[in-house]
Amino acid sequence: MDAIATLRGKYLEQIGAAPDADALEAVRLAALGKKGEISLKMRELGQMSAEERQSAGPALNALKTEVDAALKARKSAQEDAALDARLKSEWLDVTLPGRPRPMGTIHPISQVMDELTAIFADMGFAVAEGPQIESDWYNFDALNIAPEHPSRQEMDTFYMHRAEGDTRPPHVLRTHTSPVQIRAMQNQGAPIRVIAPGRVYRMDMDQTHTPMFHQVEGLAIDRDISMAQLKWTLEEFCRAFFEVDEVELRFRASHFPFTEPSAEVDIRCSWEGGQLKIGEGKDWLEILGSGMVHPKVLQAGGIDPNEWQGFAFGLGIDRIAMLKYGIPDLRAFFESDLRWLRHYGFASLDQPSLAAGLSR
Repeated sequence: MDAIATLRGKYLEQIGAAPDADALEAVRLAALGKKGEISLKMRELGQMSAEERQSAGPALNALKTEVDAALKARKSAQEDAALDARLKSEWLDVTLPGRPRPMGTIHPISQVMDELTAIFADMGFAVAEGPQIESDWYNFDALNIAPEHPSRQEMDTFYMHRAEGDTRPPHVLRTHTSPVQIRAMQNQGAPIRVIAPGRVYRMDMDQTHTPMFHQVEGLAIDRDISMAQLKWTLEEFCRAFFEVDEVELRFRASHFPFTEPSAEVDIRCSWEGGQLKIGEGKDWLEILGSGMVHPKVLQAGGIDPNEWQGFAFGLGIDRIAMLKYGIPDLRAFFESDLRWLRHYGFASLDQPSLAAGLSR
């Protein structure tokens, strides 16, 4: 019994003096490990007589329980002390404002596409989409574009390579979104009202042109559609998009293979101090092309031109974005300059709507 009392005093003292978790673990192994002193004493019980086991057994079990409890209590105390020390050295002022995190912005082109969609949706136009790699027929023939037209030359259009011996006309990167109108007519028939926004490709590069840019084209077909409805549609669009009360449009006779008659559309504006103002002044600015859909285009879309007629228009999304938001160089749209994007971009919650206002 004196040996048990000695072990008790020894290990309780070592447990109390253990400075950290590693020292405490060393004490535990020395006392209760497989080769620990108390564990070895427990194994000696089998060699004792019944009378000796009767007195030594309960004492050793009590010692083991007491040492184990002391180890756990010391470990808990060490953890509490470590937490207290950390709380004193690491503290958080919950009254401080949060650290700002850099936020991405919506590209002006994406924002203007959403604005266009909202405006024309209010007038009953659906959004139609099509492939960016088009067949020669959809991109040219179906739109009444003759083989000798300049847009069918390699200097103006990106043609896809055909395998040697393949004599079919090569596919092209679409030069406009008008092929989407043909596909929409084939799929939906008449009457129809759609807009077709998307990327288009032409071989051109300067301050106001890039090899890849964006267009939106509109198409409306019904039995009694005329240039009057076209004029009203474009006036309402310009009034909503540029967010002005009054606009004045001027239609100039022009020629497009896919419309007859065709017209270039100018909008009245003024330039004061280098700033564009829409709807006032003595200047005119060309913004889009339009006209009545050519009968051959209706036939290509599977619509009888003797029964149906319609109007179409097309404008550059990049161009009107530049006009509305004062962006001087078209090439900046595609340079991925984060400083430019932070300046001209829109917050993710700036969703355009006619009720709340299109722009911020």
